[in-house]
Amino acid sequence: MSELRMEPIADLVTLEKRYAGFWMRFWAYSMDLVVIFSLNGILLSPFKFVNEGLAVSVGFWTVTGIIGAIIYYAYFLFMTKYFGQTIGKMIIGIKVIREDDQPLKWSDLLFRELIGRFIYQVFSFLAVLYIIVGFTDEKQGLHDMIGSTRVIFEQ
Repeated sequence: MSELRMEPIADLVTLEKRYAGFWMRFWAYSMDLVVIFSLNGILLSPFKFVNEGLAVSVGFWTVTGIIGAIIYYAYFLFMTKYFGQTIGKMIIGIKVIREDDQPLKWSDLLFRELIGRFIYQVFSFLAVLYIIVGFTDEKQGLHDMIGSTRVIFEQ
């Protein structure tokens, strides 16, 4: 008598990725800004007492502005590298993946989080490019395209 071979259902069914759209990513980013502003408030408050509340400037920029920018970029870079998501993304239930489903590399994240976000910050009028997320098939923003990443719902 021939034996009946049972294969796991997971092998037969391919789970399709659900890409996170504009509004989910917007709310996650909004939550991340609350976290970043809180961190900046805690870490940068000692600088207010150093110069009696006046900004300590280094040429064109202030020291607190430089440190605040470092905190902003470091937050997105390290949270995405080590957890695949920021606190806002964790709350919403979305995460960042590579387009080829391999683990995120530093090079991917440097392009996505630093260069991509820097472009949005420097050319603030390009912030409307975030709307691209709503119109591309895989819901990619400019920084996702630069970093070859996608944002999907956790399964």
